[in-house]
Amino acid sequence: MDGVARGHRRNRIVNPHRVSYNGDMTMTTASPAAPADLTDLVESACRQIDATDDRVPTVGELADGLGVSPDALRRAFAHVLGVTPRQYADTRRRERLRDGLRSGDQVSIALFSAGYGSTSRLYESADHHLGMTPASYKAGGAGATVIYAIVDSPLGTLLVGVTERGLCAVDLVDDELDADERVHREFHAAELVRDDGALSEIVDEVLGRIAGRAPARDLPLDIRGTAFQRRVWEALMRIPLGETRTYGEVAEAIGSPRAVRAVGTACGANPVAIVVPCHRVLPASGGVGNYGAGGPRNKRLLLKAEHVLPEE
Repeated sequence: MDGVARGHRRNRIVNPHRVSYNGDMTMTTASPAAPADLTDLVESACRQIDATDDRVPTVGELADGLGVSPDALRRAFAHVLGVTPRQYADTRRRERLRDGLRSGDQVSIALFSAGYGSTSRLYESADHHLGMTPASYKAGGAGATVIYAIVDSPLGTLLVGVTERGLCAVDLVDDELDADERVHREFHAAELVRDDGALSEIVDEVLGRIAGRAPARDLPLDIRGTAFQRRVWEALMRIPLGETRTYGEVAEAIGSPRAVRAVGTACGANPVAIVVPCHRVLPASGGVGNYGAGGPRNKRLLLKAEHVLPEE
């Protein structure tokens, strides 16, 4: 699909009858050549999509402008390109965002220029497009763009990092230098862009959770872990605000009652602290135990904010 987008920047579709969409932004050989009338219809719709750079036109709007029914337009796109009009439009919009970032635009400017009203609009279409692959993560984020913010919080310096797909890093560190070193170390091969203002909505949501407030919105995640780690993290996400579990109870919940120590290790490997609330897991022997994002002190303060521990 990237090939389609790049070709269309030259005001044409590259071999539209031979491009299909397999769900991961790659090109494959499609069905036999589409009839010329379908190809012309799709080219006209694509030109209309590209001319509307402040938003994504609806299928109804496109169809009305071309004098066909929405179903007929969807069928034409499926036959010629193997994608829906919305998938094509979303891909073009993401291409404009990448181009803006690569040309040095600030994230907030690139977002609006690409037709996203905010970072939340970008995430709303995250289900079907590629963020970091596991191989990309292993290679330090090679091929990905990580936008990050560093701000003050009641628990120290807060680092928030996102890809196109969602949150990839949330951490509490000693100071701004530590935060910057952390993101450059973790994603050393990625294209790194710091823009505190562009991520203000996401940062505000994380700060609200630090203050003990219930989530106001979902935050999509772009994190990688082993199958066991992901089972643990999913179990942590199910612990309600104001409640805690022991490491043994989490092990029971994921069907591995003997893996108590491994649960603790998975909590320590959590790359998005607070959002995946590993601070809600406590030792059965008492106390709060270890905590990667700033140590036991921060864990106690988070639990106090959530009214789990009494104020001192």
